[in-house]
Amino acid sequence: MATVELNEETLEKTIVGNDIVIIDFWAPWCGPCKSFGPIYEDVSEKHPDIVFAKVNTEAEQAIGAHFQIRSIPTLMIFREQIVLFSEAGMLPAAALEQLIQQIKDLDMDKVKADIAADQAKAEQK
Repeated sequence: MATVELNEETLEKTIVGNDIVIIDFWAPWCGPCKSFGPIYEDVSEKHPDIVFAKVNTEAEQAIGAHFQIRSIPTLMIFREQIVLFSEAGMLPAAALEQLIQQIKDLDMDKVKADIAADQAKAEQK
């Protein structure tokens, strides 16, 4: 699947409607973003079960602000609407592939239980 451009209208629907969504936050003037773009596109072709999305932070400033994007490129990965990874910087293809496999291998029931436990502790304070 090729990458898709997200905007304020499509962002929530994309995250809610798909199991795994990877978002590349970028801008047209960003050199590292231009270098990472072809890597991201190539890896997306190998994973038709994952949505690979892009957010142009220049055109979609509200989305960048919402996710507190401070430098680009930033990669953010959602699984079952939970942010599991968010990091600035570009990745080589092999590292991106390894990260995708780790995300796929996660036990989401355990992740959700851990989040619930953390929330319960926070509420007790």
